[in-house]
Amino acid sequence: MSKIPNGYEVIQLFEQFSPKSYAVEGDKIGLQIGNLNKQVNQVMITLDVMESVIDEAVEKKVDLIIAHHPPIFRPIKKLTTDNTYGRMLEKCIKHDIAVYAAHTNLDVAYGGVNDMLAEALALSDLEVLVPTYEDKLKKLVVFVPEAHEKEMRDALGNAGAGHIGNYSHCFFSTSGEGSFLPLNGAEPFIGEKGQLEFVKEARIETIFPESIQKKVVQTMLKTHPYEEVAYDIYPLEQPGTTLGLGRIGKLNAELSLQDFAEHVKTSLQVEHVRMVGNPSSRVKKVAVLGGDGNKYIQQAKFKGADVYVTGDLYFHVAQDALMMNLNVIDPGHHVEKVMIKGVSAKLGDMCKEKKYEVQVFGSKVNTDPFTFV
Repeated sequence: MSKIPNGYEVIQLFEQFSPKSYAVEGDKIGLQIGNLNKQVNQVMITLDVMESVIDEAVEKKVDLIIAHHPPIFRPIKKLTTDNTYGRMLEKCIKHDIAVYAAHTNLDVAYGGVNDMLAEALALSDLEVLVPTYEDKLKKLVVFVPEAHEKEMRDALGNAGAGHIGNYSHCFFSTSGEGSFLPLNGAEPFIGEKGQLEFVKEARIETIFPESIQKKVVQTMLKTHPYEEVAYDIYPLEQPGTTLGLGRIGKLNAELSLQDFAEHVKTSLQVEHVRMVGNPSSRVKKVAVLGGDGNKYIQQAKFKGADVYVTGDLYFHVAQDALMMNLNVIDPGHHVEKVMIKGVSAKLGDMCKEKKYEVQVFGSKVNTDPFTFV
């Protein structure tokens, strides 16, 4: 049965693949304008929050905007409505439009902005360029009646537990005998109050990344037949998944830097790029980092990239790249617009799976401030 979700339910889904914990320290993320304690029928995804975007949201009766670039990044010293920024915030409040920002957490997330850019460039064998976060592993042990063992395995596996490399639904079970004595106030699934009960049970063990612990535990509790669930969670020493900013991978075939620049223009749908390096030099290994990646040219060179694709390249950083023999392609900051289509599709599918009556769509407003003449 379908339902109209509230803002908290929509954001809870979104944060399943872009948790706040992924963000770099000090980043301005989360709810920035309005409130989530309301029904949400229309969700709009945008790269930037500008007055023209808010006008679009008002016209389309949007309840919630999810943006990549935070509209409030620096402290607001005063709020007046005789300027564009003040009017923008005023319109959000007047029309009850909540604005939620997912910045570096969406950059870092698996399937996030940098993976979207790497996919658009047709890169393979991807690795993280700049590690910033380790999603640590934990082990769950839960005891269930043997008749419910398969149901519990399936539910936990579908929730993301038990993933090891290219394998899913990895579990280990042992059989044993559990005992319990229901006291006054108990409503036992098996047994009677005041009588010691012995039950054949399965001990199920599996692992999961720390970032989905809440989802895994909620799934376990919902699936378990018992009123009180016996379970343990242990931290593990094995390394978890490394996440971070940027990606590095390989092209299917080696190209000249000039041809690769044309490939970037076509793949990322931009009219112009800035290029640093010899146009005839050969490139195969590509580093890409959406947004401003000036501070990470050393990592791109250290990882063996033939070319580094990033935006907002500074003059002296370009000279540094030349001196270290690192080619650079700057397609601009606005190529992060790939997140509009990507997030719309991902969140839309998640809402459909939950049977939420909500429309998720991308903004049509061009927020690129530059015009090439």
